[in-house]
Formats: sequence, C-alpha cells, structure tokens
Amino acid sequence: MASTEPRLMESGNIKGLSKETRHGRTAHNMSSSSLRKKSDLALVSKVPCGLVRLLLANLQEVILGTKLSVLFPAIPAAIVAKCYGFGDPWVFALSLLGLTPLAERVSFLTEQIAYYTGPTVGGLLNATCGNATELIIAIFALIQYKVDVVKYSLLGSILSNLLLVLGTSLFCGGIANITKEQKFDRRQGDVNSLLLLMALLCHILPLMFRYTGDSVVVTAKPTLLLSRVCSIIMLIGYFGYLVFQLWTHRQFFETQEEVDDSDDLTSQEAPVIGFWSGFAWLAAMTAVIALLSEFVVGTIENASESWGISVSFISIILLPIVGNAAEHAGAIIFAFKNKLDISLGVALGSATQIAVFVVPLCVVISWICGIKMDLDFNLLETGSLALSIIVTAFTLQARSLIFFMTLDGTSHYMKGFVLLLCYIVIGACFFVSPTPTLNQANVLDLGVKSSTGGLFRA
Repeated sequence: MASTEPRLMESGNIKGLSKETRHGRTAHNMSSSSLRKKSDLALVSKVPCGLVRLLLANLQEVILGTKLSVLFPAIPAAIVAKCYGFGDPWVFALSLLGLTPLAERVSFLTEQIAYYTGPTVGGLLNATCGNATELIIAIFALIQYKVDVVKYSLLGSILSNLLLVLGTSLFCGGIANITKEQKFDRRQGDVNSLLLLMALLCHILPLMFRYTGDSVVVTAKPTLLLSRVCSIIMLIGYFGYLVFQLWTHRQFFETQEEVDDSDDLTSQEAPVIGFWSGFAWLAAMTAVIALLSEFVVGTIENASESWGISVSFISIILLPIVGNAAEHAGAIIFAFKNKLDISLGVALGSATQIAVFVVPLCVVISWICGIKMDLDFNLLETGSLALSIIVTAFTLQARSLIFFMTLDGTSHYMKGFVLLLCYIVIGACFFVSPTPTLNQANVLDLGVKSSTGGLFRA
C-alpha cells in the first residue's frame, strides 16, 4: 500500500510526482477540475494512526474536494424519501441533484487512476467513464423496458452538448473577450463533426426505411436488424476514434493541455489519492450512481404527471442539464478564460461519445437482453438531431478570411447566441408536444405483448 498511496508531508501537502507522470488528462478532466477545491491536509497529517489518516485524507479529497460538495446531502435525502414514501416527485428531484456532484467525482477519480496507469489506459478510462451517468441511467431504463426514456435521454444529452453547452461557452467567452478574436484548433472539431454526421446517417436510415415500407408491421423487423448493424458499425467507428485519439494523432487532443500548465485550476502535478483507493472510490461512486439512476427511471413518469410536464421534455431537457451540470459549468469557465479548445473538447467530445458509443451500446445491450430497441427516433427527434449537428458543424467551420488557410477557427458571441436560440426553440417544441403514455418495449421470446405503434412509431 505504501508504494502506491501518495505520502503526506509534515506540511500536509502531497509529495508530488514529476511532471512527466501526468497522464490521461482530457478536456473533460480539465473542465471538471475547475470546480475542485484544494484541500488543506495539515490537520489530517497530525492523526497518529496511518490507516485513519489515509481514510480521512481520502474523505477530504473525494467528498469535500469539490465546490459541488453542498449537493452530497441530496443523496441520503433521496434514499430517505424513497424508503419513507415521500412521493415520487421528491425522489426524482433529489436523485437528480445527487447525481450532479457524482458525475464530477467520477471524472476526478478516473484522472487520479490515470496517473498510475499511463496515458493509454487513462485515456481508455476517460473514454469509457466520460458519460457514465447517462449510460447507467439508460441501462436501468432498459431493464425496466422503458426504451422511450432511453432514446429521449440520450438524444437530450447530444442536443444539450451541441447547442446548450457549446452555445453558452461561445456566447460567454465572446462577451468576456469581446475585444479579442477568439481562436480554436479546428482539427479536433473536424473529427468530431465527421463522427456525428456518421451517427446521424445511422439514425436516418432506419427512419427512411420505415417510411419507404408498406406498413409498420412489415418494416419493423428489417428496421430492427438495420439498427443493430448500424450500431455495430458505429462501435467500430468509435474504436477507430480511440485509436486516432490515443495513438496515431494524439497531438490533436494534447495541444489544449500546453496552454493550461500555468493555470491553478488545472496544474495538478501529483495524484492526491492512491491507485487502489481510487478504484475503490470509483466502484462506490458507480454503485451510488446506479442506485440514484434506478430512482430516476422509476419515478420519472409520476413526476411528469405531478408537475404537468411531458416525459419527453424532462428526459430531453432536464436530465442532461442536471446530470452534466458540473462538466458544463467547467466548459463555460474555460470559455471565459478564452480557452475554447477545452470548451469545444468537452461539448463535442461528450456529444460524440454518446452518439457513436453510448447509443449503439444500448442497442447491443437491449439485443442481448431480448429487448427491441432500434435507432428509429421518429421524425421529430431525428430532425432535431440532424439540424443541431448541421448548425454546429457550420458554426465551427465558419472562419474569417485571415485564418482561412490555417488550422485555427474563430469565434464570437453571435455564434453562441444562435446556438442557444436553436436550443430554446427545440426545448419549446418538446415542451408543447403532448407525450402519450410510455409503452413497454417489445421483448423477444418472453411472451410479452406490446403495441407495434409505440411512442416512436406514431
């Protein structure tokens, strides 16, 4: 244990590692780090018992080491509300609040583990756990056969990252630096835009296939098969993206770190918890996220009825905003500091990961479980996704004549303002759109009947 745990000095600080051991830092890590607090371990270092001292140091770093620690009481409050029957709206709201700091802490813990595993394994951890909250919520929704909630929540996460997070970052960054012409490296954005367009194609094809068929009953099975093939293709594309990001063109994704080495928010040169402690905390955080996700999925319909808000609006708008609040806030903070590469890395990277990894993975998981989930998100949802991707791609490609022949893109607050207006319009669309009762998903070979109409077959 002593060889892997960071050592407490007499001053209460952690004995640092060399700068060369800093591995696995991504835009998501640096974005989340803007919400972290430096811990003073001077008092903890005076505890005589080594095991107790280590436990207290970990508690201080993991629980109190974030500015969102004030939201941690929402976790036991949600459990108490569930156990004592306070009402589903209360359980739903408290669970959402409890998920907010947990998402940031998962990013923190993966970064801590990455210090010991090296850049490749650390990058894979970040790529896998970057949207752990959305994935866990989707899995629990699938377990309860709420395929519509899965589709809505994942669609909302993509729209939120592309329009709300990116739009707010560009708008706030442009206002804060109104006398400067903001620049960013387009290379990372180009790769993400290509992957998003590929994901869009995989969503449009099942939709078009259904509309070109004679009837829903005739095209239902071929649409499902096509969706599964497209999901496998997207997962292959995501694997290629990881190879591109972690090995062959790693420099595209590391240039953003060079400009942040002097920033107090991101210049952390040593891990603050040990390797096995990090894994233990990551497992515990994942278990709590799973518990709260089960609460969210189980109470979303009753909360919708109680508040008079459609399930589609809650899933597409509220869930992504609350679940990714820490990551979103970090992206906006770095936009204020005129560091758009980090902001773009957070928004586009998260949207790409959900579109070409989480969504197809959910289709594959549902396939294994015998649940009929396809990529047919219906016309309204798919149209919103398509227009959002196209608007974002045009926003990132537009450049001034001065930088037309360079790798730099340019931004100003008007670009962010337009993206925000697009998000408001889409949110208003789903707010006024009536949502019928959620149908159970079709289950293969289990004798469970389900209407072939369904929410996404209307």
